[in-house]
Amino acid sequence: MKILITGTSSGIGKGIAEKFLNSGHNVIGIDVMDSAINNDNYTHYQADIFSDTLPDINDIEILINNAGVQNTNSDIDINLKGTIKVTEKYAFQDKIKSVLYVASSSASTGSEFPEYAASKGGVVAYMKNVALRISEYGATSNSISPGGVLTDLNNHIIDSPDLWKKVMDETLLPKWASVEEIADWAYFVTVINKSMTAQDILIDNGEAAKSNFIW
Repeated sequence: MKILITGTSSGIGKGIAEKFLNSGHNVIGIDVMDSAINNDNYTHYQADIFSDTLPDINDIEILINNAGVQNTNSDIDINLKGTIKVTEKYAFQDKIKSVLYVASSSASTGSEFPEYAASKGGVVAYMKNVALRISEYGATSNSISPGGVLTDLNNHIIDSPDLWKKVMDETLLPKWASVEEIADWAYFVTVINKSMTAQDILIDNGEAAKSNFIW
């Protein structure tokens, strides 16, 4: 299938791209940075998803909106408005089968930087709007909301015993997800799943469920 993924230069987006490539799909990536992916079935476009110069790409079958920033002055512009631009340009056409959004656990808990949490909450709401409109093509629209993930972006926590302990003390399963696990979720929701739509999946090792009851 023909897959378009945003934010493929590193982290979750790169992991998702590699998952689809290893599964035999043709992958197109869009990122403001160059790509380190070396695969004959991968095409890379260097572009800003918030810009008005997105490349013309036809007949996308799966669209995965992953690109985003955190705690900048552009969280809402890129994470929400840029994601909307990408979806409106590529998703609504006869070949589409699935649209996926990589949101965040903060979309439901609110427990991160204010504009970041707001942008990801907006992404989940927009995902549901897309589900309503894209159903005429027989396509699904869903989001996954990771909590902590083992990426370079989070090294300041991973490499700090004190910060790591504080995070693990608030997590039912005392670990974070790997990039490969999030990629597996993305593949399942877009390729294997045929009936779930308009849903957000929280993948946070039980962080949001932790309740310190003291009697």
